[in-house]
Amino acid sequence: FFDQFSITSFLGIPLIALALTLPWILYPTPQNRCMNNRLLTLQSWFIRQFTHQLFLPINQGGHKWALLLASVLIFLITLNLLGILPYTFTPTTQLSMNMGFAIPLWLATILIGARYQPTHTLAHLLPVGTPAPLIPILIMIETISLFIRPIALGVRLTANLTAGHLLIQLISTAAFHMFFMMPTVATLTMILLLLLSVLELAVAVIQAYVFVLLVSLYLQIP
Repeated sequence: FFDQFSITSFLGIPLIALALTLPWILYPTPQNRCMNNRLLTLQSWFIRQFTHQLFLPINQGGHKWALLLASVLIFLITLNLLGILPYTFTPTTQLSMNMGFAIPLWLATILIGARYQPTHTLAHLLPVGTPAPLIPILIMIETISLFIRPIALGVRLTANLTAGHLLIQLISTAAFHMFFMMPTVATLTMILLLLLSVLELAVAVIQAYVFVLLVSLYLQIP
């Protein structure tokens, strides 16, 4: 069952580079003309709604991240959705790749926050009104929680997608083996598999949005 998460290769060449490049080919680029087609209009509307919703509570300085986070969101959504198709590979089920997304984004928020608001950044390590004996312990706990953030980002995305793919694989295998022995049970299992596939589509979109949303919450830009 876990073979579906291994990096596929052709003639000894890993195909993960192709899987990472394919999403950018699927999206059209806006052109210099008076009217766009429906796909470009829908794409522009989605990006505008996402950036407005995500950056509404963030101050003006954080709006510089809009293009980067919108690109990461669309990229992750496309990777997650393409991975649900049969005979495909989902790069976002690899923890190493998700950590490659999470660590640089998290580190950038920390460094920019320390540069523009050093006092505010250090104040997060010690709540107001903390008793003196608890100050070292709370600073240690807050520091550990700060460094756990990128791990939580990567593990959350990996675990949710991996669990969904495994569950679909298990249920589809059970339905296939029960088709000739218990057709009624196999039919009910197929209906459950269809509902689970729809749920997995929602999970693919939601987990990409949650990933980008948590990165935006880590912003500490004035």
